[in-house]
Amino acid sequence: MRVLHFCKTYYPDSWGGIEQVIRQICVGTGRLGVTNDVLTLTRDGGPAQLEFEGHTVHRSPLNFEIASNAMSLAAIRRLAQLADKADVVHYHFPWPFADMAHFLARIDKPTVVTYHSDIVRQKTLMKVYTPLKRRFLNSVSAIVATSPNYLASSPVLTRYKDKTCAIPIGLDKAIYPRPRAEIKEQWRQRVGDRFFLFVGVLRYYKGLHILLDAVANTEFPVVIVGAGPIELELKQHAQRLGLKNVMFVGALDEEDKVALLELCYALAFPSHLRSEAFGISLLEGAMYGKPMISSEIGTGTTYINIDGDTGLVVPPSDSNAFRAAMRTLWDNPQLAAKMGQRAERRYWELFTAERMAYNYMQLYRELKKAAGVPQIIYPPLSP
Repeated sequence: MRVLHFCKTYYPDSWGGIEQVIRQICVGTGRLGVTNDVLTLTRDGGPAQLEFEGHTVHRSPLNFEIASNAMSLAAIRRLAQLADKADVVHYHFPWPFADMAHFLARIDKPTVVTYHSDIVRQKTLMKVYTPLKRRFLNSVSAIVATSPNYLASSPVLTRYKDKTCAIPIGLDKAIYPRPRAEIKEQWRQRVGDRFFLFVGVLRYYKGLHILLDAVANTEFPVVIVGAGPIELELKQHAQRLGLKNVMFVGALDEEDKVALLELCYALAFPSHLRSEAFGISLLEGAMYGKPMISSEIGTGTTYINIDGDTGLVVPPSDSNAFRAAMRTLWDNPQLAAKMGQRAERRYWELFTAERMAYNYMQLYRELKKAAGVPQIIYPPLSP
């Protein structure tokens, strides 16, 4: 079985949530006998092909970008060449260029789309893009939502119920590094023993302004891991609020990130818009047994974090509610510890990479067998 993934950006160029999902799918299904190729765009040059954790990454040069829609003329030809050798072509939505490339490359293989998120922000461009999007989603063999919550709440996915299923994202804890004792001690000296942690790219939908407002005039220490387009804006906001209890540490390598995940008291995840379709770093918090605070936005975040069980869920864009949730966890260490234990147990029950890979393998087999819309009975997604 050979599967070709087509995505906008991938390792080593970028290290975001979708890249992590594709990595976990490739590593997990690779253990089940799938040969995975990833075709992606690069703005950084370097080799056209490289090996990464058992799969091959093919890189086409990015030519131009319009409203975050990266495009590459060379990628269309490469897509056609690689798809010819693949049993299944696996797209990762949203990326309008992939929709166009699918037709220009005349893909006639079984196709699956992992539907990571609705397009939330580009309202004007959506009027132009919608006909292409509908034609693309109509043409593919199967669509996968990353959580039952997103499947139920997406106005787009309701159009394609006959060929859509939910396969929750899973992570393989074994491929995360174990931080050395000296690394953990360095961070302990720098950030202390008890703090709230945020991990993620600093983007508009992450709601970090809400978190900063929430901790104003409190004693709650907060460590923010990540870089991104609104980093300067957030630091200026923290300065205006006079925050001395918030530390921006920038983008970190995996060992440092895991050290902070192991050290932190709880995960603060204030994303307030549906662009946050799942929340990989939220799931990482659960994987490391941490209680979580998140917002109810009708996406996978509330499939990971169950209010009152694995953490607390508050209304979106409500800094007072977020502050109250932080106070509840901060003042009740036993409650926080029990929530963290239940979060880790839920991770092992629902969110392992092994489980996700098994579900995708079943889907690939059905697609290859049917070469059309699959009628699949999936393993249960809840215990």
